Formats: sequence, C-alpha cells, structure tokens
Amino acid sequence: MNKMLDRSRISAYIYIMNKLPIEKKVQIISLLVEGMSIRAASRVADVSTNTISKLLVEVGTACEKFHNNTVQAVGSQRIECDEIWSFCYAKQKNVKQDMPEGAGDVWTWTAIDADSKLIVSWLVADRTPQSANEFMHDVAGRLKNRVQLTTDGYKPYLNAVYGAFDLDIDYAMLVKMYGKEGGQADNKYSPAECTGSKKTWISGEPEKKYISTSYVERQNLTMRMHMRRFTRLTNAFSKKIDNHCHAIALHFVYYNFVKQHKTLRTTPAMAAGLMKGFMSIEDIVRLVPEPVQGKRGSYKKKSTAE
Repeated sequence: MNKMLDRSRISAYIYIMNKLPIEKKVQIISLLVEGMSIRAASRVADVSTNTISKLLVEVGTACEKFHNNTVQAVGSQRIECDEIWSFCYAKQKNVKQDMPEGAGDVWTWTAIDADSKLIVSWLVADRTPQSANEFMHDVAGRLKNRVQLTTDGYKPYLNAVYGAFDLDIDYAMLVKMYGKEGGQADNKYSPAECTGSKKTWISGEPEKKYISTSYVERQNLTMRMHMRRFTRLTNAFSKKIDNHCHAIALHFVYYNFVKQHKTLRTTPAMAAGLMKGFMSIEDIVRLVPEPVQGKRGSYKKKSTAE
C-alpha cells in the first residue's frame, strides 16, 4: 500500500511540474535566489515543498551545465580564491552512521575575478588537498592568460596551484592573524578579531598592492545573504547534499548573469565580456529543456467478453 501511495505521489508531482506555468516557476526561483527557504517559498507561491525541490533540482542541473559551457576563456588579470564553510544534515561532530550520505561539514571553494567580480569557478567538496587540486585545475582550465592569484594561507593550495599552473602564474598568499575568540555571553557568536595580515610571495611577480582576498570574502557574505542554507544559527540548513549543490549552482548563475552589481552597473558576466546584456529569471528557468513528448501509439479498442 505504501509503495502504491509513493508512486501516485511521484506521478502527481511530475504532472504538476509539467503543467506548472512559467510565471509560477519564475516566482519560485525569484524567491529562492533572494534568500527565502523552501518552506517559506512554498507558503508564498502556494505550491508544495516537493514541487519546489523538484524545480530546484531541474534548474540547478541546467545552471551548472550553463556555467560550464559559458564561463570559458575568461580574460582575467587577478583572481582571488577562498573556501566557505557550511554543513549538510548535521555538523561534522554530530554525524552518526545512520545519517544520509554527504552529512557533515561541506566546503564551497570559490574563485572570483577581482575586476569583473565574476565567479570563475566553484567546487562543493571537503577541505582536503585532493579537493584543492581539483578546484585549481578547474580554475586554470577556464582562464586564457596569465593571472595574478591570491589565496589564504591554507597549505594545500601550494601543491594545487603548482600542479594546475606550473610556473605560469604570479602567486601570493595572504595570511591573516587572529586573536582569541570571544567566550563571553555577549560575544560568543562573534568571529575572532583579525589582528594583522602577512603577504607572502610564492611564485612569479605578483604586485604587492593587489595581494588581497577582500572581494572573495565579500562574496562569502553575498552567498550567506542569498542562500538560506548558508545562514548561521537557523534550521534552514541543507538536508540533502544534492539539493545543496543545486542551490549553489542556481545562485552563481543568478549572481553572474542576472543580478546587477552596484558598482559595475552591469552583471559580472557583462563586465567580463561573456554576455552582451542582462539575463532574467525567466531565462534561467528556460535553461531547463522542455520534456520530450513521446509519440502517441495507435488506439486499439478492447474486446469485451460475453
């Protein structure tokens, strides 16, 4: 009985998504990219949470493919890289064996063009040397010229950058030093105070005045503002790692191609020369290919037994 009920529900959701008007899809995606949770979007748009989740999966998959095909041969001059922490289902210290695959700490690696503010590459993974290596190879594959690169002091970047760029890069690390974290009741949620920074030359000839991670760290705040899953001290964290990845893909396509940057007055994609105009939320929704309608077979009347 339960299996039959589940199948009927799945069929109903598929039917709803196929018939959902484009205006309703645009409304749902608009709510999500502005930082609203799935349940809140469900109440505002008057659709089920399952419908929103399915739309997020479809649009997120299409956004990732669109980014991979479009953000190529980027003519950047300066790249900044960083990692931002989040978690799925439970924090790493609370993960148990019976929890879903992907539960625990999740790190999003990001690379931003300091001039156009374009997110050149991102990777959702753990914080290991293997992930650093994969991330840096993806960054290198999207650039068409030599760049100046700045990262934080995370040591796995050293081998990862060398493996991806060899010596064809101007690379420096910005190592920040922090004081003790606050333990009092009035500041226990506050980050540690930055007491100074150290610029470390690694390779090439990086210009000292451009050794900075300010733009990529500001992008971390943008991610936390525009994705409810990244908001701290709430119950809006991701419950499934796949949905977490889809939400990130949607956010970066929205950020790169739709949202107007306040300083640039254009989108980052336009500033980087990848697009000539603004995209819209509807354009993002239409990235999802229309379902292929199968050819209807011939009708055969059933014979009735006498």
